[in-house]
Amino acid sequence: MSKRINILYLHGFNSSPQSMKAQITKNYFDEKFPKVHFFCPQLASTPEAVIEQLTSLIASRSDEENLWCFIGSSLGGYFSTYLSEKYQGKAVLINPAVKPFVLLAEYLGEQTNPYTGEVYRIEEHAIKTLENINQVIISKNNYLVMVQTGDEVLDYQEAVDKYCNCQIIVQKGGDHSFIDYSKMLPKIAMFFNL
Repeated sequence: MSKRINILYLHGFNSSPQSMKAQITKNYFDEKFPKVHFFCPQLASTPEAVIEQLTSLIASRSDEENLWCFIGSSLGGYFSTYLSEKYQGKAVLINPAVKPFVLLAEYLGEQTNPYTGEVYRIEEHAIKTLENINQVIISKNNYLVMVQTGDEVLDYQEAVDKYCNCQIIVQKGGDHSFIDYSKMLPKIAMFFNL
């Protein structure tokens, strides 16, 4: 019996499953690969809770018949790297955050998610958790990394350096949202061997 493919899409910081990229991805896989199980949860607001949320989701569907693939945008790319190494699943990273523990230190205090309206706080221990799950050793065959040089939020070169032995697509220009992302979906499907 062939394995059931599960795709777990992880949105970025202060984003949601309602973001344009998440919706485009869901619609693409629903239409082109209806046998694939697509998951895109609203991520919890603290890194500890995110890890618990995602590992619980995977555990609830994990047996020898299930194969997990990950797609992560921005901070979701950081979490996808953690999960890819933990479960040895393939991951596609879109303008991924490489050192969110540095970046989010500037966001300590109260935050509001513009999609959900949730008000929450970023505390020091959240930064520490992000630092603790940093993956230094990368399984090079498990990643497709897509960056655009015009990313105004993250330095694309950090991702190029960290994932230098992996498949990397560097596009000139663009921005943090990854312009023309929908054109990359067939490449993503191919990378997942769908």
